[in-house]
Amino acid sequence: MGSEASAARGLRRGGPADLSVKADDTARRETEEEAREPFLAALGERAKALRTRRGLTRKALARATGVSERHLANLEYGVGNASILVLSQVARGLQCSVAELVGDLTTQSPEWLLLRELLADRDEGTLRRVRLAALELTGGVSPPISETPIRSSRIALIGLRGAGKSTLGRMLAEDLDFPFVELSREIEKLAGCSISEILGLYGQNAYRRYERRALEEAIEAYPEAVIATAGGLVSDLVSFNLLLRHCTTVWLTADPEDHMSRVAAQGDLRPMAASREAMDDLKSILAGRAAFYSKADLRIDTSAQPLAETFQILRAQACAAVGVPIE
Repeated sequence: MGSEASAARGLRRGGPADLSVKADDTARRETEEEAREPFLAALGERAKALRTRRGLTRKALARATGVSERHLANLEYGVGNASILVLSQVARGLQCSVAELVGDLTTQSPEWLLLRELLADRDEGTLRRVRLAALELTGGVSPPISETPIRSSRIALIGLRGAGKSTLGRMLAEDLDFPFVELSREIEKLAGCSISEILGLYGQNAYRRYERRALEEAIEAYPEAVIATAGGLVSDLVSFNLLLRHCTTVWLTADPEDHMSRVAAQGDLRPMAASREAMDDLKSILAGRAAFYSKADLRIDTSAQPLAETFQILRAQACAAVGVPIE
């Protein structure tokens, strides 16, 4: 009894017993880390990458799927054995197939298997050429191979919220005398309610359907336009392929601090809602989407210089890309 009391006092006072418990906890965590089953660890990494790419916090995904935050945390960390039902719920919430979540998308047919083998370990440049060739074969438009290719006169600005798409898009549209299409406003017109109401009432999947329809209508209506897209459009690969096929795309980048301050200045922190670590979430979303944003034809850093200079850079590069003479 005396030794137990002494140990308890040690725990309260941060004595040897306390240090021993901490050492045991550290050793246990290290053992768990080493013991993680590789498949579950890889599954967790894919789940987290898909979630961050779509701009969802774990709390938001928990609400969308009905799976507890603790269960999602275990899934992402690669501990515990998630049932197929849970994986199905998570896949629906992430707008992907269970096959994509478990890393087995390219096993649907012998042709898929042959293509996967053929393209395995190819560099990004080779994969891009294959994608453009596939676009041409499937009825899309592949940009002409020349030193100064002329691209579509629809100029689409992509990037995370706060990069300057709306501000610079309006300026560029006015300068070129092109229609300006802010995709989020078109989505609200189609739905008859605000973006937040669409998400709250109908969820992410419905929002993505409205987004795709708005993009399709804009492409059909305007042979020339400046289109400001929503930051998460790249999460829907059908919409993103549509954009790459029919528009000259410009990735507007910015420092994470500028993204955050610009969105805050607008009085809107929707992307970071329900998160106590907003900056970490924002950086994770940027990291998750960067590989997709980088598929754009042009890239401009809006944090590197003042707005007026950024606009002149955008104007010069966009005009050169679409073959519009600069006056």
